[in-house]
Parts: sequence; C-alpha cells; structure tokens
Amino acid sequence: MAGGSSFPAVIESELPVGSVVTASGRVSGVHRAGDPFDDLPFSVDELVALDDAMTDATRSTKVRFNAFIGDLGEDTAAGADALFPKTPEAERSVLIAVSPNQRAIEIRSGRKVADRVTDRVVQLGVTAAVSSFGRPT
Repeated sequence: MAGGSSFPAVIESELPVGSVVTASGRVSGVHRAGDPFDDLPFSVDELVALDDAMTDATRSTKVRFNAFIGDLGEDTAAGADALFPKTPEAERSVLIAVSPNQRAIEIRSGRKVADRVTDRVVQLGVTAAVSSFGRPT
C-alpha cells in the first residue's frame, strides 16, 4: 500500500457479482452481454479455466482477449462487427465470438494490435480451439 495508507486499493466485498481479486491482486470480472438467463452453459470450473486461458494469452501477447458466446444473428459476421466496438478496449483487443447455433466463430481485432494479430495467427488459434470442441476435459 503506497503512501502509508492502511486501506486496500480494492475492497473485495464491494466488488460486483462475477468479480474477484486474484492471487496477484488483479481484479478479474465477468461482463454478461444481453439478457441474463439461469441456465449457464459452463460450470464454474470451466469459467475459471476460460479466464485462466485468456489471462495467460493476454500476459504472453500483451493483447487483451474478450470472449462472447451467444447468438450473433443470421449474419454472424455482421453480428460480430456490431458487437466488437462495444467490447472493453476494442482498439487494443481481440474478440473471439462463438455463435453455437450457427456453429460459427468470428474473430475481430483492434487497430492497435493489427501488427501482432495477423490472419495466420488467428486461423491457427481458431483451428486449435475447434479441434478441442467436444473433447472431454
């Protein structure tokens, strides 16, 4: 605590639902897009694994990763195009949008990471992710 303050920078009990302070002191949170629903598609362990994977990817690439899993509409590309600007730090991030009903994955990347997030890198990532779908963990 800088400056001799005895107050923590973050009071964990006051964080919104879906947020937590990690062991490193980072605040990790979930932002749900669209209408809430009771039947979540992932278990808590799967959500933690997804958060860990995105955190590791962000740390190793210095690019923020955002994930959206839900209906992107009939035209999944247009749906991802409309969603991307609304994601956190869009210019410095990558959106991985999965539309399960259409069995589609759309990737969008911001202008400030275009030099590091090439089509080839994105295709390799999508291929790796798709190959793991349906595998038991």
